[in-house]
Formats: sequence, structure tokens, C-alpha cells
Amino acid sequence: MESAAALLGGAALLLTGCASPAPTSAPTTSTTSTTTATGGSSSSAPTGTLTVFAAASLKTTFTQIGKQFEQAHPGVTVTFSFAGSSDLVTQITNGAPADVLASADQATMTTVVDAGLAAQPPVAFATNVLTIVTPPGNPKGVASFADLARSGTAVVVCAPQVPCGAATERVEEAAGVTLAPVSEEGSVTDVLTKVESGEADAGLVYTTDARGAAGKVADVPFPESSGAVNTYPVAPLTGAAQPELAREFAAYVAGSPGQAVLRAAGFGAP
Repeated sequence: MESAAALLGGAALLLTGCASPAPTSAPTTSTTSTTTATGGSSSSAPTGTLTVFAAASLKTTFTQIGKQFEQAHPGVTVTFSFAGSSDLVTQITNGAPADVLASADQATMTTVVDAGLAAQPPVAFATNVLTIVTPPGNPKGVASFADLARSGTAVVVCAPQVPCGAATERVEEAAGVTLAPVSEEGSVTDVLTKVESGEADAGLVYTTDARGAAGKVADVPFPESSGAVNTYPVAPLTGAAQPELAREFAAYVAGSPGQAVLRAAGFGAP
């Protein structure tokens, strides 16, 4: 009887030993899964500050896009440097730290690409055309592009090296009209400011700038503007401190969220 009892006791111990690993394996798998689900995605999401260089004409729209991008990427702060595209390109080629460039024409972006500073091929994300702006009430009665060449009309335009200035030259050629501006500015916003302040009788800016300044200036569209459409490209840069965020921001601008903001502001489709 004692031997039978011993055999039964041994069998019980064996059964207990075989069963014990089962409860410990389940929590281990669950913990690993939970860690992956809760910690893996958040730890891999990039955070930090993204520096974007963008054409002056993009200030309003990109400020809004930047806020939306921050909301979609918790822990990310987007900072901007807005200026004439040629000035931005000069800064970048001279080593200024930037993650993304969005320029107002393809020629300025080509300079960056040729210098080997674009991390991937630029993507066109918007188009824009010029329009005439005057002080409210249009005191000089400017009704056409040719009117800008009338004696006694103080006209302000962008400098030739700036995209809006290059577009102005193309319009002059298409219209057969040569302007004699009283000043050539480094950005389209500088032109707009001079007209708003009454320092000029008229100026050439993008339609989006005129739309954004509604009430401060009068807008005088002209048909010759269709001969000088500017295409805006965006690209992440090779020197980006945040390369992954740079790629994501460029894609965001060219994607549905960015396009909705740009279309609402009056930019054309690329």
C-alpha cells in the first residue's frame, strides 16, 4: 500500500510540473504584444523641430499647414523662414540649416537640385499667376497691364531674380509692354506693402496675395497673366536635421491636407 501511495504521489508531482509552464507563457506573450502596441509606434514617431524655408507668397497658407502638421504629429514643432525664393536658395547654398524648401518657381528649386542639396526630386504642389493691385478705389484708374506704363503712374514690381519678378518680365514680353518701375522689391510681400501704404500707384503681385489683402488693395486682373504661370515645388533637403519629418512634410503639402488649404487660398492645381 505504501508503495502504491508513493507511486500516486510521484505521478501527481509530474502532472503538476508539466502544467506549470502554461500559465507563465500567456502573460509573457501578452506583455510583449502590449509593449509593441503601446510603446513601439510612439517611440518610433519622430519628434522635434522642423525648419521649413518657404516663398513669401506662401506665408498664410504654410502657417496654417504647419499648425495642422503639428496636430497630426504630436511632439513636432514647425518653424518657418519666409522670404523671396532666390534669397532662401542663397541661404541654403551657403549652409543655412533647413529641412524643407518650398519655392515659388521651378528655376530657383533647380539651383538647389543642381547643387545636390535636394534629398529627393521636388514635387510640384501649386500654381499661381500675377495680378495688378492698386490702393483702394484705384485712384489712377488702372484697367489693364498697358496702363502700368503710363507716364505718372508709380509702379512697383519684384526684382528679376525673384520668381514674381521673372514672371513680370515674361508678361512684359507677352504683352509687348515695357515697364519703368519706381522700385524692384526682394519679395512679393514687399511689393504688396508698398501699394497698401500708398507708396505706389500700382504693383504686380500674385493673385493669392491680392486675395489675402482684400479691402486693403483693389485687384485688377489682366489676361496676359496666363502667359506667366508659376509652378511651386517642394523638396526635403540633404542637410535636414529631421530627414524623416522633412519627407513627411513635403508629402503633406502635396497631399490632400495641404492641397485643401492651398485651393481655399486661391492657388491653382499643379
